[in-house]
Amino acid sequence: MPNQKAAAPQQVLRLLYFNLGFWQQKRLRAILFAAGYELAFGLLARPRAGDAVVVWGKSPTAYRGEAFAARHSLPVWRVEDAFVRSINLGRAGDAPLGLLIDPIGVHFDVSRPSQLEQILAKDPLDDTQLLARAKQGIARLRALDISKYNVHDQGLAPPDAGYVLVVDQTQGDASIAHSGADAARFAEMLDAARREHPAARIVIKTHPETARGYRAGHFGAKDCDARTTILDSNISPWAVLEGAVAVYTVSSQMGLEAIFAGHRPQVFGAPFYAGWGLSDDRIAIPRRGRKLTRAQLFAASHLIAPRWFNPFKGGLCSLEEMIDVLEAALRARREDGAGYVAAGMRAWKRGRLQAVFGAHKPLIFIKDVQKAALRARAAGRKLMVWGMASAPPDTPVLRVEDGLLRSIGLGADLTPPLSLIVDDLGIYYDPSRPSGFEALVMQPPADDARARTQVLLDGLRTAGLSKYNLGGAAVDLPDTAKDRTIVLVVGQVADDASVRLGGAGRSNLDLLRAARTAHPTGFLIYKPHPDVEAGLRLGAVDAQDLAELADMLALRADAAKLLDQVDMVFTLTSTYGFEALLRGVPVTTLGAPFYAGWGLTRDLGDVPQRRRDHLRALNQKGLPAPDLVHLAHTALIAYPRYFDPITRQPCPPEVALLRLAQAKQGGAAMPKGVMLRLLSKSQGYFASYSHWWR
Repeated sequence: MPNQKAAAPQQVLRLLYFNLGFWQQKRLRAILFAAGYELAFGLLARPRAGDAVVVWGKSPTAYRGEAFAARHSLPVWRVEDAFVRSINLGRAGDAPLGLLIDPIGVHFDVSRPSQLEQILAKDPLDDTQLLARAKQGIARLRALDISKYNVHDQGLAPPDAGYVLVVDQTQGDASIAHSGADAARFAEMLDAARREHPAARIVIKTHPETARGYRAGHFGAKDCDARTTILDSNISPWAVLEGAVAVYTVSSQMGLEAIFAGHRPQVFGAPFYAGWGLSDDRIAIPRRGRKLTRAQLFAASHLIAPRWFNPFKGGLCSLEEMIDVLEAALRARREDGAGYVAAGMRAWKRGRLQAVFGAHKPLIFIKDVQKAALRARAAGRKLMVWGMASAPPDTPVLRVEDGLLRSIGLGADLTPPLSLIVDDLGIYYDPSRPSGFEALVMQPPADDARARTQVLLDGLRTAGLSKYNLGGAAVDLPDTAKDRTIVLVVGQVADDASVRLGGAGRSNLDLLRAARTAHPTGFLIYKPHPDVEAGLRLGAVDAQDLAELADMLALRADAAKLLDQVDMVFTLTSTYGFEALLRGVPVTTLGAPFYAGWGLTRDLGDVPQRRRDHLRALNQKGLPAPDLVHLAHTALIAYPRYFDPITRQPCPPEVALLRLAQAKQGGAAMPKGVMLRLLSKSQGYFASYSHWWR
């Protein structure tokens, strides 16, 4: 959903800059270009109608542009970071994910209005959909632990609850002076916190830039006493706010987040969020008097005023889409920070595993799992194995597998995956034990999860995407299929892990016989697994058995198109059954795949009792059972991780869908690598030596 309003009058088409940061920072230029503006270096440009001068907030170099604008009677536009910026600090080199582009003023300067202030003062802010998005946005930022910067360590615990939080800021920060405050106000703030809470502990939260040595703050050891401590560890702002009984700030963004967290902060400066009835303000702001709700404040600050950017698409996006992008990057940072020792990984998979999981700390590959476990323990890393490979008993292990929206091409053809699954409980296709997938299905999804999932499913269906996306044509059904139930029987690889673990010892031939028994007059189409069809894996059914049981053999058929032609699907454990469900095709299972046992399939196999027990418990409580959207959210969004082969960065599933759709339609091919291309072409000739690379 796009932002609600344009950032500025449309007649301004060119922005003249006098600070080389506008030239050096590619992301800054990209956001301004995506917003519809041309950038030109002011000293080399001739002013013309439709020009404005752009400066960075109230920076020390802004005077250059301001002087030029005054001489040539041009408007001055000010740019600042939006209120969710990046993972790391700007001073550490991270590019912003959003900007405030203001043709009126700058949001932290109380001496004059700003665009954000005008929105807060004059916009109705009463649209039901807008306010619903705002409430969901607040909830999602809190749930994902997202702040302006996101370098905090989620493993760190805040002080015991019940303290008064005093928020420090860096010395010389423009938002302090321009909010009508100075260094003396910080001393006054701390004194007020002590006087107004004489029996409470006082916790002074250090600014992240101070904690990392970039800039000095206002408080230090000299300000501590028996009940006053400095909190300079890398703790989540939301976690710190959770345990506070009161919050004191001058002009910090943490005061804004305190409002969203349910506090009524004591504000000693005049930041943009003061004066709207949501804070106790020690400085009066006469031109602000409107009473707003938290949702209205968020709608203005996060939905209307900023310009959010999607780096994968290179264009502007909604807040929700930006959070999707940031969530994928944060998940990688938070999960991979300790590093991994990967045991027994096949050689051809290592490059993609390193790219996906080794960005923060390179993976260590060790063939022997016992040695890998010892190395992981000694190095404080996590042990990683592929699928259900054996691991030492009583050793925590992460199991990795391909995701369900995988690639353009087969895994057996050495095509690297765009999605991977990491599970610390089991693995989704092993019904003999609980898995991370089951745990997620048994949790209620977030409020906004359904809408996001539905959009993703619509895109998947429109693009005709499946797990491998091999292409092919629709099947030409003969006249003998007319007026008969068309049953698609899905073959699998005989030694596939999901068949071994969840197939109850049944084979593709058993599946065909069961389908024919259930539908003696039906028109049975047998679709062999692509790996079997390509001659790369075991699982072929004898030709005579096929002739007796199946009416038609679907070779090289487009998997997605085929589902539009059938009435139902029979499968052991294939993920193709899940794809059928997503397209509204009834599915019968003979095994116990991950999507069976939730009330969405006809189950002839022995599905785990714990799934049935979960459904029974929900029914007893009057709660709904997991539906298809819930299952799809787990399988396609919450459970897997995605990797963009173009930017080589963690990405949300929507980007993986976009890349697959583009490649399937003849766009940019998925990079595979020279060695993998050679191996994939050669393995058919040297199958007996495949253990060298597999």
